Amino acid sequence: MAFEKMIHDAFEESRNNSRLGDTTDEINEIKEYIKNAKKIYVPNKNGIKVKVLNEVLNKYGLPEAEILQINTSTADTSRIPALAKAYMALDQSDADLIIARGRLGIPGSGSLLIFIDNKGRILTCGTSPSHPIHKKSLEQAVYEEACEALEKIGFDKRLKK
Repeated sequence: MAFEKMIHDAFEESRNNSRLGDTTDEINEIKEYIKNAKKIYVPNKNGIKVKVLNEVLNKYGLPEAEILQINTSTADTSRIPALAKAYMALDQSDADLIIARGRLGIPGSGSLLIFIDNKGRILTCGTSPSHPIHKKSLEQAVYEEACEALEKIGFDKRLKK
C-alpha cells in the first residue's frame, strides 16, 4: 500500500463510518516514509537539537537531518508552538520530513517533539513534562522524546530497521 493511498483509504473509512483503528500496514507506511525521506530538516537556531536528533536517527538506521536556521520565536505565541515551528519550517523549505521541538501548549505545559511529512501531516511525536518537573538537560530530553516518537511507530534501535 502506498503512503498517499493509505491516507486516502483511511479517510474514506472514516467518512463511511467503517474505520476500526490503525493497522499494521498503516504504521509500516509511516515508517517507510520516514526511512525514505531525502531532505529532513530541523528548525533550530544553534544546532544542539540537530546533533542529538542525528544521534538518535543513526541509532535507528535512519537518514540524518539538517539544520534549517530560521527564526521560530513567534511560534511561541501560538497555541501549539512545536507544531507552529514545524509548519514554519515546512513553509521555508522543500523538506520531505520536518522534526520540530518546542513547547506543547501554554507556558508550563511541557515539550513536544513532532515529525511531520511534506504536507504538514503529523507522523509521530514524543513529549516531556516541563523542565522544572523532569530536570533533565535539553540534550537528554530531546534524545528521549525522539526515541519515544520513533518507538511508538515500531522502530527498534537495536534492529536498525
